[in-house]
This record gives sequence, C-alpha cells and structure tokens, in this order.
Amino acid sequence: MSHIRRFDHVGITVADLDTVTAFFVGLGLEVEGRTFVEGDFLDTVSGIPDSRTEIVMLRPPDGGARLELARFVRPDHEPGSPAAMANELGLRNVSFEVDGLQEAVDRLATEGYGLVGGIGEYQHAWRMAYVRGPEGIIVSLFERIG
Repeated sequence: MSHIRRFDHVGITVADLDTVTAFFVGLGLEVEGRTFVEGDFLDTVSGIPDSRTEIVMLRPPDGGARLELARFVRPDHEPGSPAAMANELGLRNVSFEVDGLQEAVDRLATEGYGLVGGIGEYQHAWRMAYVRGPEGIIVSLFERIG
C-alpha cells in the first residue's frame, strides 16, 4: 500500500489565467513557472482527448504547498457557479494566513473583491474572512490574534 509523502498542490481551472494569476500574486504568492501542456500525457490523465492547457504554478513565500492555475485552450472550459456558497459541494476555498487581515480585505475591496460574509473571530485565536476572488473563487484569509 502506498502512502502519501507530502501535500504538493491544489489545482483550479480558470477562464482568465492572467487575471486570476495577478490576484494571487497580489496576495503574495510567487510565480514558479508558466507553460503549456498537451499530448498523450494530458489526454490520458484528464480523460479529455486532444486537450491543451496553459498552467501557472504559484508558490507561497514559505515554500509550502503550491497553487496550480490551469486554463484549457481546448476544449473550452465548462462554466462553474461563480456565486457558489461555502456549503456547495466541491472545492470550498483556498486558505492563506496573512499579516493584517483588515488591510488585506480593504485592499481587495478596492480591486472589486468583496467579502462573502464578514470578518469572524474564533476563540480569541484567529480572525478570518472569506473573500470572493476572480471567477467566484472563495479565498479564506486568516490571521493569528492569540
């Protein structure tokens, strides 16, 4: 039986790769690489014949798990639900610890990315907020307070 060695990345399929990349770079992630993938490998893994995708791999400053953003060149992407709430089945959110939660939320608001709900506090230890990012992606931002 094989065992997981480490958590590597989360992948999100997007329509506008540049906009979503800029959003996450603005949060502090760094672009590790950008490339196109196609051919037998992608066709086999994705189960989509004759597919082609452009991928941006982002890494956090601490070198932890990465974020993969992918845009299908062919076939075209299938629309998701950009207004999905946290109780909808599927990927719920991508979460990042930040310094200065209120400042991060305020800056994102000036860019048109608003709160899903409000800023909550958990047991005097964490403050957290869900922000609706580009293409409806829910981004959880939190800071330690205790």
